[in-house]
Amino acid sequence: MIKTLQGSIDFAESLRGKRATFLLALSTTKTVEIEGITQAGIPELIHLTPTLDSEFLCTGEVRSIDNIATTPKGVPTPALLTRAVHLLRPFGTIELLNLGMATPPKLDYFTCHDFAITPSERIDRGAQIDALGLFEQGVAFGKAYEAPDAYIILGESVPAGTTTASAMVEALGYDAQAMFSSSFREAPNAIKEQTIAQALKGIEGVEDLFERVGAVADNMLLFNAGFILGSSGKSTKIVLAGGTQMAGLLLLVNSIVRYMGGKLESHNLALCTTKWVAEDSQSDIQGLLRLLDFPINAYYSDFDFALSDHPALKLYDEGEAKEGVGAGGALMYGLLNGLSKEAITRQVEQFLRP
Repeated sequence: MIKTLQGSIDFAESLRGKRATFLLALSTTKTVEIEGITQAGIPELIHLTPTLDSEFLCTGEVRSIDNIATTPKGVPTPALLTRAVHLLRPFGTIELLNLGMATPPKLDYFTCHDFAITPSERIDRGAQIDALGLFEQGVAFGKAYEAPDAYIILGESVPAGTTTASAMVEALGYDAQAMFSSSFREAPNAIKEQTIAQALKGIEGVEDLFERVGAVADNMLLFNAGFILGSSGKSTKIVLAGGTQMAGLLLLVNSIVRYMGGKLESHNLALCTTKWVAEDSQSDIQGLLRLLDFPINAYYSDFDFALSDHPALKLYDEGEAKEGVGAGGALMYGLLNGLSKEAITRQVEQFLRP
């Protein structure tokens, strides 16, 4: 039930039966303030989405509001999928990366790495990120971090993150228009295109790579580009759990390696997303991955909600939400550790019972 998008199935099979450390990268970009650009959370409270996702993943509860976060159409957070897998086949460890949340999660006993990073600004007004400094923080963390388990799954919760990733990839000079997915079934292309065009206008004439992406990207992308490069000399495998945002992250790594005249050894790096992203007609994750200079193993978890009658979950199969909170990588982890589609489905349904 693990399907190959690119590369060899051998990487995924080498992880079968092994425990993973789940790292969840959390940040807020004030790009979420642009009306209609994302539905990754509750209207007026979208800045809390990373906070709520991390609370629910770790404890099965949301503590900063009363109920599980859903979109205006009633689509529940993909954190339900990641939590379901964790309950049925626990990750060895869950750790959080606070890369600029508006509100820290209300959690005890869970490791939350804090880097004193503030939320980034709206990209249409300039994100105002110290990109080189943030990247260097990521490199330092990657070099120092020792995962307590066999491999790392790196997920993210960044509302409006596909918009910032798309703007960043265009700023880096890749021809990737219309390749990025959306939390909406029908992507708000006019809003996104207008936002990205305004963001790119603000960096006209700027040549320095880090200055360019510091104006149009988000904290998660810049820090984790550093984390990947800082970790690259180690033997620990890293699975990027996400869709087109994580493909955008790889393109940032690609550009930085070019810019610095280096080379990335990518055999310990892979990407895994959901079936909903892999089969999305409005985006093209394979097209993004083909733009890389280095080889990458990429997969998707062949999971959907065909076994469920719950109307909120059926919205996933209709193209809403698609990915987030490491859902694709978590599903791969569960499937490689003996979970069935039915078991995961029933556990997710349990969360939605009144």
